[in-house]
Amino acid sequence: MTSLVLKRRALRIEQHPTIPLYVFTLAAEEVHQVADVARISRDEAGKLIGYQRPEKKQHVKQILEYLDGEEVLFPNGLIMALPSSVRFKSSPGPGSSDGLCTSGTLEIPLPDAPDAPRPAWIVDGQQRSLALARTRNTRLAVTIAGFVAEDLETQRDQFLRVNTVSPLPTNLVTELLPEVGTLLPTKLSARKLPAVLVEALNHDKDSPFRGLVRRPSTTAEQKTDAVVTDNSLTMAIQESLNSPSGAFFPYKNLSNGTVDTATIRQILVVYWTAVRDTFPDAWGLPATRSRLMHGVGIRSMGRLMDRVMMAIDPASPHAVALARAELALIAPHCRWTQGRWPDLNTPWNELQNNPRHISTLSNYLLRIYVQEKAKAA
Repeated sequence: MTSLVLKRRALRIEQHPTIPLYVFTLAAEEVHQVADVARISRDEAGKLIGYQRPEKKQHVKQILEYLDGEEVLFPNGLIMALPSSVRFKSSPGPGSSDGLCTSGTLEIPLPDAPDAPRPAWIVDGQQRSLALARTRNTRLAVTIAGFVAEDLETQRDQFLRVNTVSPLPTNLVTELLPEVGTLLPTKLSARKLPAVLVEALNHDKDSPFRGLVRRPSTTAEQKTDAVVTDNSLTMAIQESLNSPSGAFFPYKNLSNGTVDTATIRQILVVYWTAVRDTFPDAWGLPATRSRLMHGVGIRSMGRLMDRVMMAIDPASPHAVALARAELALIAPHCRWTQGRWPDLNTPWNELQNNPRHISTLSNYLLRIYVQEKAKAA
């Protein structure tokens, strides 16, 4: 254990029954000695690590310009996740507590080498912390609210809750949600199941989307293969879950709040495997070369899924073959990689991921499907 300890006067807030919360101050130059930023990424095994978005250099520059000025007032504090190795010693005497907080001294162990891991993590205020590490006002006092939690689940939960004024990137929230097991606000909770399903589709061996979904943690090397944005796939799933005519809607039990996630996942694998098999030349290509992998293609084919999969038992050993037979009805009318879309009179690569084009293409695919199915009957 390190012998270096930073001692600061602190208040212990009597709030959570098991998670200690402290309020204290650090000098600007001490912030980067105490806490690090947990960037979102994945380890070699594919496990999600971290949760913070990339540095916003222009934002950090603006904060730094202010911090380097005269008579700085900087009430915007930082929120940190502290290690369990911190120690709090109450001040002597009955007057140290008013029932809501207790005054005392907080001892934070510091790393014993410049490149050693920091004991704490920045949960909120990473851009501010980066500016504080570079300011000339090195002794500027900074307000810190620190809670003791070493588990990433609690840290991510707090990260999602505090970042509400400046909305987080949608795909960052989507990637983090499956890793949070605590009770979430209603809006975030509704997005969690689609996020979990996208996570499974990107990693499961039997998924046609395995390795194809681009996420904030996708590395530069992986981006060549990750041609589908997670937002498009997430929204397609969410739409089917929430619409009474959606293929997934019957698997939600609104009376008790349960969802048959396993069957929904099976439907996804069956349908999109059939899509991949029906359009092999358009599958797995970058969106610039295939509108099937583009947001407009994913969303439109997602709406067609609601119609196609309503009549197919996903547990049947013939489910993929049956779905392929249904998709074969529209295949001759699709122009994913070249030509012009019949009836729409639109070149294949002019369809965009916007509501109007998604509705237009969805309507076309559904209309053709119904017409061709009637002819085949």
